[in-house]
Amino acid sequence: MFGRNLRDVPWVKSTRSAGNGQCVEVARLEDCVALRDSKDAEGPILQFSTKSWQSFVDSLRMKVHN
Repeated sequence: MFGRNLRDVPWVKSTRSAGNGQCVEVARLEDCVALRDSKDAEGPILQFSTKSWQSFVDSLRMKVHN
């Protein structure tokens, strides 16, 4: 999962992007989710297990609804 070349995978800009250059891109892979800064495509990439990413997203949804 970790340590592979992710430069050529399909990246998707966040749907919450405001068009001000302050957003992230997400790549959903078979065994993980990767994130990068949209204005620095050659910069660092964060990778999360699919389970960890889903837990993070679920926690955000709970906060929005509470």
